Amino acid sequence: MVCLRRPLWWLLTPALLAAGCETTADPEVATTSAANVRTVSADTAVAVERPVSRFVAVTGSLAAQEQADVAAEIAGRIVSTPVERGTRVTTGTALVQIADAEVRAQADEAAANTAQIEARLGLAGGATFEIDRVPEVANARASSELAQVEFDRARMLVEKALLSQADFDRSRAQADVSRRQYDIARNGAEQQYQSLLAARARMALARKALADTVVRAPFDGVVEQRLVSVGDYVTRGTKIASVMRINPMRLELTVPGQYMAAIAAGRSVSLQVDAYPGRTFTGRIRYVSPSVAADSRALVIEAVVPNETGELKPGLFATARIEQASETPAVLVPASAVRTDSGTARVYLVTATGAAEERIVTTGQTLGDLIEITSGVKAGDAVATSNVAQLADGVRITGTR
Repeated sequence: MVCLRRPLWWLLTPALLAAGCETTADPEVATTSAANVRTVSADTAVAVERPVSRFVAVTGSLAAQEQADVAAEIAGRIVSTPVERGTRVTTGTALVQIADAEVRAQADEAAANTAQIEARLGLAGGATFEIDRVPEVANARASSELAQVEFDRARMLVEKALLSQADFDRSRAQADVSRRQYDIARNGAEQQYQSLLAARARMALARKALADTVVRAPFDGVVEQRLVSVGDYVTRGTKIASVMRINPMRLELTVPGQYMAAIAAGRSVSLQVDAYPGRTFTGRIRYVSPSVAADSRALVIEAVVPNETGELKPGLFATARIEQASETPAVLVPASAVRTDSGTARVYLVTATGAAEERIVTTGQTLGDLIEITSGVKAGDAVATSNVAQLADGVRITGTR
């Protein structure tokens, strides 16, 4: 404010002094001397109502789909480590090699013992076990049948008094002995077959031990860490490496209980992470907790997020939106129309006379450059969208919609 000095200024009243002052005005704000009402040039827009897809905004963290600490199944010395940290592996990829000379010899011995019993039982070539086809049993059976035939003939002859009693008794005893020998042969063959089953089990264990000398990846993934080196001696249960499956990723989210009705398995989820600003990843809910946590009254859900490129990493914090099944109407205005001071949102309506009318509002979802107004504005209301920081109740607005 610049004041012009006048003679006898001490005789002038404060009102006259004020009248002699000139005010420098903002180029966009004009003052009318008559009504003393400011005028602000501002763009305006009309609040519109349209159906929008609702979503629930939640936060959570990403985790690997699966993570396994792979351990040794047998004891031995490490002779090879073909993978390093970060190596991509598929199911069955060798992680480490354990010395196999001893277990290989044991597997060969078990295989030889099994083959020996199979040959004794006549099972070479993968034949199935039939006790009467075992050579010893077949011979004993033939002898028993022959002795029985001779005994039947001797009985017929002794009935006709053509054979002495002594020869008849001798024939009967021979039939009894042959029958017992046949039973003994069957029992022996059954015992040998059980021995074969035990030998086969030992052979299977020996072959498994041989296979276990190569520790393999349990699924497709990435080696997070290799915990042993060549020359290390490991025992059964020693951790060899940690493998993670990161495609797809798991996204664990905590949803307030009041949104429980909007959550269901199969519903779409979009998420963003700080590591990739402006990028949106999508997933789908696969698990909804059957109960709400008593302390937080929140629902735990889990979504599956594809990660073919491996960009997403376990442990990343994510901001997610869960789309709801149906659309509902919403009143929308340009986001530039909303002015927020100390947490209070307000807009300025343009009345029929062109004056600004302040409205305290509550906001909802943001859709691009539009924002939802849940209270304080209705569809068809005209609102100022520029220079809102200069507006106040009663200020005259000039501009175009």
